Amino acid sequence: MSDSSWGAPPPAGPARYWGPTEGGPVQGAAPAGPAYDAPEAQHTRPMPIVPDESAQGGADNRRAARVSGSLFQDEFRSEPAPTRTVPAENQNPEPMPDAHQPAPAPQKKSAGRDLSAAIGVGVGLGVVIIASLFVWKPAFVGVIAVAVVVGLWELTSRLRERKGIKAPLVPLAVGGAAMVVAGYVRGAEGAWVAMALTALAALVWRMTESPEGYLKDVTAGVFAAFYVPFLATFVAMMLTAGDGPWRVLTFLLLTVVSDTGAYAVGWRFGRHKLAPRISPGKTREGLLGAVLFAMVAGALCMQFLIDHGSWWQGLLLGLSVAASATLGDLGESMIKRDLGIKDMGTLLPGHGGIMDRLDSLLPTAPVVWLLMVLFVGSA
Repeated sequence: MSDSSWGAPPPAGPARYWGPTEGGPVQGAAPAGPAYDAPEAQHTRPMPIVPDESAQGGADNRRAARVSGSLFQDEFRSEPAPTRTVPAENQNPEPMPDAHQPAPAPQKKSAGRDLSAAIGVGVGLGVVIIASLFVWKPAFVGVIAVAVVVGLWELTSRLRERKGIKAPLVPLAVGGAAMVVAGYVRGAEGAWVAMALTALAALVWRMTESPEGYLKDVTAGVFAAFYVPFLATFVAMMLTAGDGPWRVLTFLLLTVVSDTGAYAVGWRFGRHKLAPRISPGKTREGLLGAVLFAMVAGALCMQFLIDHGSWWQGLLLGLSVAASATLGDLGESMIKRDLGIKDMGTLLPGHGGIMDRLDSLLPTAPVVWLLMVLFVGSA
């Protein structure tokens, strides 16, 4: 603003006014402030009117000017800002943003089971299996039959408890044990005949009860006969070869190694869910771990344990076992999710039930049996 704009007279009233006009200060003007006492100032504007203290009732009604921005801005305060009373029960002030807050303690991953019990039970089962497998083959067939009967009991019990399905256990247990023995003695032909007779026995046995629910009961019975004893029969058929115990041992080792690799890698590195709607705990990283572990174990087993076997056959065998074991695990997870249970039983501490250990073994048995026959024959 130029100096010519200062030509207007000061407002009337008992106020002191300072204006840098050519004539100098107005008569009776107050001393200039420390920032504006130079008459050469070029960019200024009138200061606010300060009323006489005696006429306005003292300093309480004083109007103060405050510096704001590059020039002045008047601010008038006639009364203090109202305060709000907060009830005592609501006086919970939030911590200051810069206040030091204790860091949350890191949460340690949990395996979800009693590992000591699981390892102990696993070692005990391993001793029984190895002893019966290499001492006397029929003894191992008996171990398979017992596992089948217990697995059928767990499965039919859960179906009855959770869904009200009455699958006939007696014909299934008798027919399942006979199926395993027939597969060992007569091969695939004997297994198929025993399977057909078991299904027929289940249909006839259920006729002794009310017709209500007959269809779902016998359907569940046929499913149970195929799922547990018929698939287990392929383990007995593997045993009939000259190196049968080593084939069965390879089958067991690859399945256990696949499960172990999936658990170890998935627990440590798992980030991406494999099938969250079926089994939220399984990850894609765990599947890669299962494939890697099983392929390495398969190459070693086929090269050093199986007659006329080769390491490259073991790679294919390990890959197939990892796929079938994972699918078998997911399949039983679907059953348990449909039933609304976590485990099929409590017979094995740290593991659950027998069916919780057979879930990956059962669908893997026919895969290993077939590949062994293709790679090295059945003799």
